[in-house]
Amino acid sequence: MTFKELLIKLNACEEAREWAGDMPIEEIVSTCRRGDWLLWLAEKVDVDLRLRTLAKGHCANTVRHLMTDERSIKAVDVAIAFGEGKATREELDAAAYAAYAAAAAYAAYDAVAANRQQTVDIFREYIGEALIEKVNQLLTK
Repeated sequence: MTFKELLIKLNACEEAREWAGDMPIEEIVSTCRRGDWLLWLAEKVDVDLRLRTLAKGHCANTVRHLMTDERSIKAVDVAIAFGEGKATREELDAAAYAAYAAAAAYAAYDAVAANRQQTVDIFREYIGEALIEKVNQLLTK
C-alpha cells in the first residue's frame, strides 16, 4: 500500500491528500505546516495516547497567556502531566471536562492562525517519530 492509498483508506480530506501527493511519511512529518493534520493522522494510526496528549498539552500551552479561566490552565498542566506519565486518565478526563465547561462559559476566540507554526513544530517533536513508525508499519502490511 502506498501512503496515498493509506490516506484514502483513512478518509483524509482531499486537500491533505493533494498536498501529500507521493511524499514519503518522513517528508510529510518534516514539511507539514498543519499540526491538526499531523494529530489527525496520529490518531488514525493509533500513535500512543500519552504522546498525543503530551503534544496537545504543549500546543495548548502556547496560548496559556490568553487563558483567563483556571480550569483551562489546569487542563493544560494535567495534559502535560498525563503525557509524561504523572497523571491518570481519570485526572485527564476530569480536567478536560472542566476546561470544556470553561470554554462553553466564555465564547472562546480563535488563536489558531497566530500559533499554527508553533503547534506543528510541537507535534513534530512529540509525535513525529511515532507517526512515521506507525505509518510505515501500515504501509508494509
